[in-house]
Amino acid sequence: MIERVRAVLVTADDTMLVIRRAKPQTPVYWVLPGGGVEESDASREAALHREIHEEVAGKADIIRLLHTMESGEERQLFYLARIATWSFEDRTGPEFSAEGRGEYALEEIPLTVEGVDGIDLKPEEIADVLRAVISSGSLGVEATR
Repeated sequence: MIERVRAVLVTADDTMLVIRRAKPQTPVYWVLPGGGVEESDASREAALHREIHEEVAGKADIIRLLHTMESGEERQLFYLARIATWSFEDRTGPEFSAEGRGEYALEEIPLTVEGVDGIDLKPEEIADVLRAVISSGSLGVEATR
């Protein structure tokens, strides 16, 4: 089974870092930073740290596993994490130099239901999960401040 890890990266300003994707002939959409778990990764969390370093040149404190999603031969694990510093200009992921991959732009959105509603976050299931935990006040990032 292919495993992917992604992070809800919460900033000190209670915003969330998301990547806006623009591809030819495809409506713009947003994704959470992350990617595939590789055989060389010591753990899923190690894979997530590597992906955050590659995609946003940042370091995050992983708080907890927020949601797991499975479809077919793929499992996606979504983690909640705090991030203090990042530099999208210093990203190093191989996807940024690949031809035909389209545009990647890092954006901060408010960590509110309105913020999530204002973008087309993929997959839709994680957008629904975020709306639910934000509405219930059970996101659980307050304890890390």
